[in-house]
Amino acid sequence: MSQHRGRLWDGSGKPAFVLASLLLLALPCLGFLPDFWSRVLTLSWNSHTHQHITEQAILNVTVETLRGIKRHQGNHAEEQTGLGRGFWRAVGEVVKSNAAMDFLSSTRSDPVYHFDSERVDGATGMLRQFWAQTLLSVRAKEYQSARHSLGQLFHSLQDFYSHSNWVEMGQRVIYLHLLHPEEPAFPVAAEDTPTCMECFSPTCRDNLMPRLTNAQQDAQLLTTGYFSTFPPKPHGKCSHGGILDLSRNMGAKGGINKDSTSPLFSPHHYLHVEASKLALEATLSALRDISDAVGPETFLRLFSVRQVPALVFVMDTTGSMFEEITAARYRAHSIIQRRAGSPGQPGTFLLVPFHDPEIGPVYETDDPRQFMQHMENLMALGGGDEPEMCLSAIQLALTHSPPLSEIFVFTDASPKDAHLFDVVKALALEKQSKVTFLLTEDPSYTLPSRGRRRKRRRKRRELLSPDRFSLYSSLSSLSGGVTIFTTNSDIRSVSAIVEDNTAVDKVTLLHVESDKESSHSFRVDSSVKDVTLHLTGLLTECVLTSPSDQSQSLLSQRGPLAELERFEGLYRVSLTSPAQPGEWKLRARSDGHLTFSVIANSSVDFLYHFATVTNETHPGLARVEGGPVAGVPVFLVLAVTGRAPGKEASFSHVTLLGAAGESLQRVMLNSSSSSSSSSYAAEELVGRMDSVPGVAFCVRLTGRDGAGNKLERVSTEMVQPTHVQIQVLSVPRLVPGHSAKVAFDILNHGPARSFSLKADDDRGYLHKRGPHSFHVEERGSFRGEVDLVAPAAAEAGSKVTLTLTVRALGSPDSNYAVAYLSVTPPDPDTSPPSCAAARAPTACPAACNGSSWSASLVVSDSGRSGLAALQLRGGEGVLTLFRSPVEDGDETTGGGRRRHAARLEVGDPPVNVSGWAAGSSRPLWGTYSSSCCSARAELLVWDAAGNVKRCRLAAVAGSAGSGGGGGGAGRIAPAAGCLAALGLIRLLL
Repeated sequence: MSQHRGRLWDGSGKPAFVLASLLLLALPCLGFLPDFWSRVLTLSWNSHTHQHITEQAILNVTVETLRGIKRHQGNHAEEQTGLGRGFWRAVGEVVKSNAAMDFLSSTRSDPVYHFDSERVDGATGMLRQFWAQTLLSVRAKEYQSARHSLGQLFHSLQDFYSHSNWVEMGQRVIYLHLLHPEEPAFPVAAEDTPTCMECFSPTCRDNLMPRLTNAQQDAQLLTTGYFSTFPPKPHGKCSHGGILDLSRNMGAKGGINKDSTSPLFSPHHYLHVEASKLALEATLSALRDISDAVGPETFLRLFSVRQVPALVFVMDTTGSMFEEITAARYRAHSIIQRRAGSPGQPGTFLLVPFHDPEIGPVYETDDPRQFMQHMENLMALGGGDEPEMCLSAIQLALTHSPPLSEIFVFTDASPKDAHLFDVVKALALEKQSKVTFLLTEDPSYTLPSRGRRRKRRRKRRELLSPDRFSLYSSLSSLSGGVTIFTTNSDIRSVSAIVEDNTAVDKVTLLHVESDKESSHSFRVDSSVKDVTLHLTGLLTECVLTSPSDQSQSLLSQRGPLAELERFEGLYRVSLTSPAQPGEWKLRARSDGHLTFSVIANSSVDFLYHFATVTNETHPGLARVEGGPVAGVPVFLVLAVTGRAPGKEASFSHVTLLGAAGESLQRVMLNSSSSSSSSSYAAEELVGRMDSVPGVAFCVRLTGRDGAGNKLERVSTEMVQPTHVQIQVLSVPRLVPGHSAKVAFDILNHGPARSFSLKADDDRGYLHKRGPHSFHVEERGSFRGEVDLVAPAAAEAGSKVTLTLTVRALGSPDSNYAVAYLSVTPPDPDTSPPSCAAARAPTACPAACNGSSWSASLVVSDSGRSGLAALQLRGGEGVLTLFRSPVEDGDETTGGGRRRHAARLEVGDPPVNVSGWAAGSSRPLWGTYSSSCCSARAELLVWDAAGNVKRCRLAAVAGSAGSGGGGGGAGRIAPAAGCLAALGLIRLLL
């Protein structure tokens, strides 16, 4: 961890960093630089990083996909602002996984993950494993796991172009063989073949052996540079190079990496731009292949595009819960009916019932009608004793719901499974999901007031503590939700909070807790609409004051500023629209605890994470997992989302706020000039904190809108500073019937003391569960591991969520780490289908009018999966598919009825052939016919494992007099470069 305490910006806003600091970095720098901060550390401001390449590619293909689905809607600005906060978090997950390849001890020095040390075959095999795992996870709807493997895939794929001699060979197209094994492969230089000549300067021009730069394809050899001392570099081989590479002074001296534009770190820095362009092109190609394999709608789900908050209910279904179930059913119906056909309809509906001792099963659907039908069938039956397994049900909801979800818990019972509190807290904070409790049992045991319907009481196994609901209150407070104590008669009205908080483009302007008497303020800017206040507790006075100093007593009078709805346990205040921009004030008095939450609709929001400078093999900012360490410096990295091009807004600082809204620390921000120059990218800001506060805090971002009004947004989850950390060292894949070990380090930043560790997973795969205790010395560490065993029946593509929590004995210090493990088959099918010509071609005439051409082909799959689907993606002709070979003139039966199995044209959805009799295990035959004026076509073929083959068809050019008006046959064109400047597929002959 960095101990630098000087500020890293000078008065001009430029990073100020001395080169001597770089020379202290002891280990080599590999691959494209991980993230924007790497450019600061290497003084290469215009270098393209893994972060830049990955973000740009995902953004471009996402926008392309949206345009392809709805070409008649919107322009660039609408597309960009409509991507949503969930999209940028999803992109951040891919970027994080990509950067982790340079930071994790299990991957950072392994040449197979980085195309180093001429381990090209092994690295290519690893790439295809990442590809297969990504598709498996997407098909299983495990999108977080898919984003993790996708980040790994992108890192290795991008490294190939920086670490190999591909660019030096004069190649200007991507190496298709890496992900498409049927494409031509280049041989790799043998171990005894010298690849480099001596170089004695930082810039190494022409240091590759002539054969390694030969422009003749049949004479070219691939090589990649060696780094450090393991594996040992044979004499005459190329080094990675740069001042941090320990192998650079071993013969042959020098290096060939193109990681950056700095000659200090990259001997072939002058080829950095060419290498980064190819890396971007390869990343774009892989993303388009994924979109083709899973379909555009699923592709957009993979990246949470325009993600509306999921509707997630955790429902106690014991006999006393009739009114609560009725209220949840009513609220779900209201949301579905009001938002039918609108962008505000939730894309995911999730219900987790619990009824001691039963938990679940989880019901999840994308269909609102199916969800309502399921809600209609939900009954409150039996049970009735307290407590219940509520936290177990919340754990299921958190593991199955997408990040940034709002989870609503309906119950009248305290938790029986309090031991899960740390696990549930960790999951809520890691996924930045809010948990809100709607409780119809008053913590003081008082009966409902006169005139209110009495509640059916639960039986008590024992006298329960008056603070038995405190864990609920703590969890809602930490996650940014609220806990509402209400009654049966008011639960339907109080459930309006569900509808408010699942609105599209919901942002938070204020979220604080206080006791007795308090005053708070929040700011409304020009981008904000539909401002709503939620106040929980029992108010005796509440006064709202506008920016123009007009006041309204909300409890005693109606007024022009707002309208109040009062229910047992909740006050819902709606500001009169349009709300005046500026600072609003709220003064309240209560006899007990109050929670204030101000939400509104706006596309402008932010995401953030903490990071520290890493001095390992790659200089950069490594993301902090769990809570940050109190009292030490850390970087705060923010991404501002939803700003439309042309809409002025600037952001100057963040304020760290305590639980009562008090200011703890101000952190000034500077633009990272990060990943992209595109106007569509989220703006990335970074600030350095000299010392993390020692108490819990949330983050408020402050700036100004185009009209000069202050603009504020609040991220409501409470960050928990600590003096202990968990670092997961490896995340292996799970193979059915086998065990896997997850290694981790516990780092003690405090005095010598004892800790307890607890491990938990959502599928019961852990072989041994905690907690177990151990002692760690002052500033020391403890290395441990946990075993998981996947049953033989485990479904390939499924995800296991492993949560590790550590707590110092006798101290409030605790922390967590969450790892997602994927189940993968022991020998995945990575071989794509194939297509070949079925008969010899003839030519099209030069004059295309009135002439036609045809091509016959056979499609098959050599892997174990079998053919799954076909789609015609280019051309103006018709493809006719047959289940058996077809001879010329034998395409009809008596009466002229064709024996074809399917006919395809461009624009038709993929044809599923996996259900055909013998269709998936045997070849298919096809005939493509088209006018000679449309001389090219493309067919996509998938197998059941998700591997895709692009079959390109092209008419053969003939002389002016050839062909006449007949149907000359075409040929199957080899798959070559897939991308053009604007990202369109090139159909090359």
